[in-house]
Amino acid sequence: MAETFQRRAHYKECCIYQIYPASFCDGNGDGMGDIPGIISKLDYLKDLGCDVIWLSPIYQSPFVDNGYDVSDYTAIDPRFGTLDDVDALIAGLHERGIKLVMDLIINHTSNEHYWFKESRKSKDNPYRDFYWWRPPKWSESGERLPPNNWREEFSNGSAWQWDEHTGEYYLHLYAKEQPDLNWENPKLRQVIYEDVMKWWLDRGVDGFRMDVINLISKNPELPDASIQDEGETWQWSYEHTANGPRIHEFLKEMNKEVLSLYPDIITVGETPFTHHDFDTLVPYVLPENNELQMIFQFEQTEVDGYPPLVVKKYTLPEFKQVTSRWQTGMQERGGWNANYLENHDVARSVSRFGDDSTPENRVLTAKLLALLQCTLSGTLYVYQGEEIAMANIPPSWSIEEYKDVASQAYYHEEYEIRKKDGQTPDMSDVMHALQCKSRDCARTPMQWSDSTQAGFSTGIPWMRVNDDYREWNVEAQKDDPKSVLSFWKDMIKFRKRYLSSTYGLFEEIHPDHPHIYSYTKTYDRETMLVIINFANESVDFDFGNVKIPAGKPKDQISNLESGSAASVDNKVSMRPYEARAMVWDGQ
Repeated sequence: MAETFQRRAHYKECCIYQIYPASFCDGNGDGMGDIPGIISKLDYLKDLGCDVIWLSPIYQSPFVDNGYDVSDYTAIDPRFGTLDDVDALIAGLHERGIKLVMDLIINHTSNEHYWFKESRKSKDNPYRDFYWWRPPKWSESGERLPPNNWREEFSNGSAWQWDEHTGEYYLHLYAKEQPDLNWENPKLRQVIYEDVMKWWLDRGVDGFRMDVINLISKNPELPDASIQDEGETWQWSYEHTANGPRIHEFLKEMNKEVLSLYPDIITVGETPFTHHDFDTLVPYVLPENNELQMIFQFEQTEVDGYPPLVVKKYTLPEFKQVTSRWQTGMQERGGWNANYLENHDVARSVSRFGDDSTPENRVLTAKLLALLQCTLSGTLYVYQGEEIAMANIPPSWSIEEYKDVASQAYYHEEYEIRKKDGQTPDMSDVMHALQCKSRDCARTPMQWSDSTQAGFSTGIPWMRVNDDYREWNVEAQKDDPKSVLSFWKDMIKFRKRYLSSTYGLFEEIHPDHPHIYSYTKTYDRETMLVIINFANESVDFDFGNVKIPAGKPKDQISNLESGSAASVDNKVSMRPYEARAMVWDGQ
């Protein structure tokens, strides 16, 4: 299926830049990023090399989960602006040749949504079956119990919430304020297709990033989850809620009813809770299935521990194994990758996969990771601030600085468990986990300059600005040819210049090497060789029996400013944290 994999398309070749609106740029000084603030930075995005903007939710919301609890799909939350602002944003992007992808949250709504408020009025309300309402179970002693033992994602509590008014429970895989939609109901599906998706596409939006899309089909029998943790009452439900029995039927229907009617749109689905299972996820993106173009898989972001706030040491071969398997697997099956190391749900890549211990190492490894991402086959995703090597929250910050519902729930539940005899428990390990992997690490305000509040806002930001903003910001890097920002611009241009970056068939060299990640990419008559040294020491790398293109490369790019990797007799000496890509024609 390599010919399908290498078939050219705009969505494959574009650079997609994710904006988290609350933290990107504040246009009115109220401390919250907004749409006018985004509009003020459109030339910056164009100059970076972005072709598509993915905008995290701006819909009306109570903001229990930072906008992923939508109370009105066709209204803009006042903290972000107005529909007129969105129209101006779309026009400004399109004038610059940039597309807009909106976040589509259709696994659940807010409990403040009109549909849900209607559904809880009575058991025979027309909107009742838009959600998963079920009667209680009863113990032998007469205790009222939820319908099953499913656990919610943000705490160790039940995924079912009791509603006194109608005497039933409703399902919420996330917070209790985020009731799950019942996709078994065809009326719900049609309303989403017509009144949400088409409404936005007709307004000029160019596609959707679909939040937890693989959760929309649940096992309708709602059986108990398997016991995975003997010490917990509530258990993870994803054997019954992730990649459910009708998921592909629903997505094919969505494609037929909506997506196929709008040429040149972009679709990417988020597919969590499917651990190390390539064969389960690849059908979502096979062209012949007529579902989605791309998915976000989570294996890469779980290599340093799962669940999300578990911190685990990993080896480079483990990291390479995941990356390489998705590269070769997709090209063999004819699917397509979405390449990312950062988004709003994961901590900063230079802190996780690089080395932010010194400014010099932070620059080198941020560039190293940029070169890696820009030479992998698939569509390139960049998260705001990644291009200037923004790093994790400092270890000195207290729990009060963390805003995410999951971070707060994790800390306070652990606190209550550990609290004994009125003494304050030791929470240092919990704070370490948050500092390493909390979603908050990706949500600190964008660092534009060394002025007050990093140039993000003239007011008090909704979330504290990272302490390092005076040294790490756009203004300090934009005119420095040696900066991380300049390297990202160069790498994006390099990627677009050589199609082997995007479409090249991937072949890894020495997968078990403990320090070097090396691979070739071949497309048409073009060959690319990538060599990346993840060690903070010089490493001699022997290509062995692998044939390396002869002669001087046509072009090359490196994260080091001078010199080149020394190569003699099919061997190369790589400097600490050196990364290099070389291109030959006609090999």
